[in-house]
Amino acid sequence: MSRATVTDLGEARRMIDLDFRDTEGLIASYLLPEDDGWSLIETGPTTCRPALLAGLAEAGVDPGEVRRVFVTHIHLDHAGGVGALLEALPHATFYAHRFGVSHLVDPTRLVASTRRTWGAAADRLWGEIVPVDPRRIRPLDGGERFPLRQGELTVLATPGHARHHLAFFDTRRRALFTGDGAGVRLASSPRIRPAVPPPDLDLEQLYASLEAMRRTDPALLLYSHFGPSPRGVQDLTTYREIVEEWRAVAYDAAVSAPDPVVIAARLREHEERRLSALGVSLTAADRASLVSGYDLAAQGFLRYFQTRGMLGPSGAPGAATSPTDRPP
Repeated sequence: MSRATVTDLGEARRMIDLDFRDTEGLIASYLLPEDDGWSLIETGPTTCRPALLAGLAEAGVDPGEVRRVFVTHIHLDHAGGVGALLEALPHATFYAHRFGVSHLVDPTRLVASTRRTWGAAADRLWGEIVPVDPRRIRPLDGGERFPLRQGELTVLATPGHARHHLAFFDTRRRALFTGDGAGVRLASSPRIRPAVPPPDLDLEQLYASLEAMRRTDPALLLYSHFGPSPRGVQDLTTYREIVEEWRAVAYDAAVSAPDPVVIAARLREHEERRLSALGVSLTAADRASLVSGYDLAAQGFLRYFQTRGMLGPSGAPGAATSPTDRPP
């Protein structure tokens, strides 16, 4: 059986470390109590299925007691394992953003995108992407409420990282499950790492989503990457500041050379300078690249600049760029 690390978060809430890439502290799944069973937030990829099921056993939860499974968005590190869990969680209904449901039911485009991005490493990282029975999955738009044993789970539409991104708020604990909407916060680094991949990164929507999350006034953030932070609103504010830093670095690099390799190198140099100034071990801090690499951030920013006319064909500032369009 795979290793299972379960953390008690209080009031019967638990966190399961999914041991992604045989590494602790990268992807978390969360268990919440219902009156007649359990809700689960995030499945992780198919490669994490054994660790998730071992985590349920360690938590004393029979798989048949899981009634609802929510995913924050359909990127494979969060929802790639949904289809592979259908038989293991026989009484569960699965929930995803309306824009993502069709891609889980027919994952053809997800598989193709994964092959383009990860090549031969795709199977080792994510495992098989199994189609989801449409009778077992329901769409969410944001605004829905689901009862818990104490309090309720409310759904927030939080696009920006992806158009199909959701966050979830546990009213009892005032705990916000952020997915990738508030970045990557690992124990190895005091800096939150931006999660800004292609293809549909939208910074204006991301900032608006951060404000929507702030309005819940969370006492606790629960990151999918990784774990609890008691800094709540402070982390959300800090995250926007760091995204804006990276945006400025990426834009300056893109104007000089609209090449994702160059942009990624500049982002790495910027972040390593920041971390060195904080006295952080770069080897430990760069564990974040296992779930949010500089290469994907560079591709995300470059596509964002190009689709908004902020870069001309040669990389020069585009006609749509004005002083207010330019990064700070």
